[in-house]
Amino acid sequence: MKYVSGPYFEPDFDPVLDRFGTPGVVIDNETREDCTLVKVDSVNRDGVLLEMVQLLTDLDLVISKSYISSDGGWLMDVFHVTDQIGRKLTDPSLPEFIQRALVPFHRPGSGPSPRFTTCLGNVVGPGGPDVSDCAALEFTVHDRPGLLSSITSVLVDNGCHVASGQAWTHNGRAAGVLYVTATADGEALHPSRWARIQRLVNAVVDARENVTGERHWVSVSEPVQGRVHTERRLHQLMHDDRDYESGPAPTPVDEELFSMGEKAATARTARRTETRVSIDSWEERGYAVVKMTSRDRPRLLFDTVCALTDMLYVVFHATVGSQGPLAIQEYYIRHKDGRTVDSNAERQKVSRCLVAAVERRATHGVKVEVRAADRSGLLSDFTRVLREHGLSLLRVELKRHKDEAVGIFYLVTDTGGEVRAEAVHAVRARVAEMSISLDMVKDAPGWPPVRKTSVPAPPVAGQAQERPRSSLGSLLWSHLGKLSNNFGYISS
Repeated sequence: MKYVSGPYFEPDFDPVLDRFGTPGVVIDNETREDCTLVKVDSVNRDGVLLEMVQLLTDLDLVISKSYISSDGGWLMDVFHVTDQIGRKLTDPSLPEFIQRALVPFHRPGSGPSPRFTTCLGNVVGPGGPDVSDCAALEFTVHDRPGLLSSITSVLVDNGCHVASGQAWTHNGRAAGVLYVTATADGEALHPSRWARIQRLVNAVVDARENVTGERHWVSVSEPVQGRVHTERRLHQLMHDDRDYESGPAPTPVDEELFSMGEKAATARTARRTETRVSIDSWEERGYAVVKMTSRDRPRLLFDTVCALTDMLYVVFHATVGSQGPLAIQEYYIRHKDGRTVDSNAERQKVSRCLVAAVERRATHGVKVEVRAADRSGLLSDFTRVLREHGLSLLRVELKRHKDEAVGIFYLVTDTGGEVRAEAVHAVRARVAEMSISLDMVKDAPGWPPVRKTSVPAPPVAGQAQERPRSSLGSLLWSHLGKLSNNFGYISS
């Protein structure tokens, strides 16, 4: 995957004018040899960019590049995508699924909601994870060893079952969203029990927090259709918990990375993969220009767009890609009230929030996959064994596949150190007695997936640009009139 410096407008978009008011999705396997282009044009509405990125992410697709433009009330995006092992999208049902999933409000009476099985075997749509009948237990708290074990023990003692959920840790804070039922068969939890469970879980959390004086929050909410996406909800919880406040101020980006050639940039960034953010004001155009560099990883674009959306910033233009192991993102944004990021204090806060959004899902610790026949008390049993062996959790993802419970756990020692193989073997032997299988998971040695060919970067325009200097710059604005006024073809 390569970062393309400079603006990008796909030359072979269908004429937008011919379909004004009707969103369109094009799945293009011809233009690029190494990836599929997913092109979307639509009336711009609140949150539509996040919906697009969320859908592609939930489909277990790798977004290697993205070019976004949404001035003039119209949105035009191009996503370069492959599956998780670098292959083009060849499933004939995928284009229709993406079209129907992205624009369902334009297809009344078009039949049942679409469903799709991803390359990793996950089901999106009907038949996939459904938490609409589950109560949601949400919490934010000071992180500590055995936290999830304590919470799940309370749930089991009160006849509750964790059907699915996720928990994250960052900067000494922990947040979780657990979907709870009365039984492993999915029987709904009676509303009369919600308040008691919330009170008991709060008491478990409060037992520690009263000593340290740390803040915490616990809530049990009723089942509801159309819940906020779980991972987006975790971002919201950790943001509201102010996990971004700890640590030093973010380091500014290396501006030269946004204009130099890929080979030079790759050598320059080989050892520089910490998350960096710079924010400038482009007063002539009324935009804040956000530039970010970080280690490339799955779901990075989703996490960044989540943070900007939930801070009420609107992305008008963006280009996203990478140079070697380093992901490079550039966004032209305004607040929903029309402001840019004006003050230094606001720049610092936005920078910290973006770094936190990236780092919450950064991969640390030993990754293990756990499988077992789903039953009440399963999560409590497993986390208790981890606690007994001096292991703590950095991140947890729980789901159910048919009658089997599947969990991904990232483990460290109680002191935050690296887990030795002997400890994992001991845990594996212990949980095997409970009919639980445990396997260590080794992620692919490189990210993103290796592709067959490279895509050369376009030449960089030679003329001077308005300040601040940027990779989109004046060339983007030479096309903006066409985008805003007649929605016709746009070529660079």
